[in-house]
Amino acid sequence: MLTRRELLTATALFTLGVAGIAGGVLPPFTTLALAEEPSAEDLAQAGPEGDVVLGSDKAPVTVIEYASMTCPHCAHFSADTFPELKKRYIDTGKVRFIFREFPLDALAAAGFMLARCAGKDKFLPIVETLFAKQPDWVVQKPIEPLKAIAKQFGFTEESFNQCLANQKVLDDIQAVRDRAAQKLGVNSTPTFFINGKRLQGDVSIEAMAKEIEPYLKEG
Repeated sequence: MLTRRELLTATALFTLGVAGIAGGVLPPFTTLALAEEPSAEDLAQAGPEGDVVLGSDKAPVTVIEYASMTCPHCAHFSADTFPELKKRYIDTGKVRFIFREFPLDALAAAGFMLARCAGKDKFLPIVETLFAKQPDWVVQKPIEPLKAIAKQFGFTEESFNQCLANQKVLDDIQAVRDRAAQKLGVNSTPTFFINGKRLQGDVSIEAMAKEIEPYLKEG
């Protein structure tokens, strides 16, 4: 498990560059090779702090995304594809969207910790902002730009430090990541499950529509 001491060490190491700590401070995950897609029951299980969900519970399609805050493909999906997905399908009651954490390094974990500490109503706005401003804080010295972004959402110097010191928040995020790797076979980001079918990579709205539309016709 990644401890508070290790996260602080990671923070110090950020000055050496993100690439130098990726996979080194955050414990590596073990991915199981699955013979078939995970079950609906396994996919439905939320993490310790519950799921972050958009859309109607009655939607015929559920889309689950596993993402890492430092992943450029995740940032591109957030900026280019997600707004159209939301407009066409989530806001119209056709898709229920679930976002789950899959940090690939300690810096990504820190970004998710801030989103969790801010509360569910601010979780996705912070995530979207961090993705949009990824070039600003995924840098050799990310702490100050990360803090500046956090302050836009009401964090103070004290609450910023307290959040990154919260071992339970860190453990809960890691639990989501580890379960996805071990039970669902997730090994890269972004990974999507559309009514249980896995799609990987920076998926376009056209590719998502191709999977979503048949379920809408059935209804």
